[in-house]
Parts: sequence; C-alpha cells; structure tokens
Amino acid sequence: MTHVLEREQFLPISLEEAWDFFATPRNLAQITPPDMGFVIRQPFDDRPMYTGQLIRYTVRPVARIPLLWVTRIDEVEPMRMFVDTQLKGPYKRWWHRHTFEAVPGGVLMRDRVEYELPLGPLGELAHAIFVGKRLEHIFAYRFTRLQALFRQRTTVPSAA
Repeated sequence: MTHVLEREQFLPISLEEAWDFFATPRNLAQITPPDMGFVIRQPFDDRPMYTGQLIRYTVRPVARIPLLWVTRIDEVEPMRMFVDTQLKGPYKRWWHRHTFEAVPGGVLMRDRVEYELPLGPLGELAHAIFVGKRLEHIFAYRFTRLQALFRQRTTVPSAA
C-alpha cells in the first residue's frame, strides 16, 4: 500500500538562500532528529546536489540499530525542486519531492513523500503502530528546526 505524507512550510528567507541550504546534502544532518543517529558515509561527493548524486548514510530508527540508507537524487531543477529516491533502506519504496516557491516575504517549501513498506500486512501493522508516528516526529522536528535556523537570519516584513 502506498502512503503519502505532505508538508508545507513558509521560510522567511530568499529563494536563493533556501536553495543553497537544501542543495547541500550535508545540511540534512541539521534538520534530522538527533535520536535518528544520522551520519553521512563515505564515499561522498560533497558538491551541491545534482541529478544522479548518491548519498549513503546510516540511521538508527529503531532500538539504536544502525541501518544503511542509500538515496539517489533523481531530478533537479535548480531554485525550483528536486526529487530523491531510496535505493537501499527500510522502505520497499521511498520517493520524496521537495519544491520551493518564492512568495511575498520568503519561500514556500513543500514536501511530498510517497512510500511503501515491505512485508505486506506486517509492514502495514508496523506503519499503524510505529512508522507513521516516527515519520510525523521526523517532519515535526524538521519544521521546528528550520523555523529556528532561519528565524535568526531574516525577519518577515510586517504587513502595511
């Protein structure tokens, strides 16, 4: 079964600043909950994001057990969007589109994640008990962390 998670967040920064932050794969560590144990693994091409880039990292989503996750950047439209997909990791399928739109006073960032769990009914039970809540936690942390990171840099102009 395909599950969909969608999020939207306003950031009071320029489109260029938003893109520079999200196009730098190492910044993912800044917006991932510490309890996930996120670590980028070598080899790693530390250039800004590009189509075909592979990112290998370890996460510890359950009981601090390390899990290798390999993501490929499948599509990049600079200053507009990028898509990453899981090549190896905990999901049967993981597809994540990030979009960025300049709006008055900042940037509207949107995420759409489509994912499936392995193991059929057992995977769906895990989703109901744990996985869905864990993803909500990860994206809630990310929302709060981005607000804190970018609130310090720029303020939203007041409405006249």
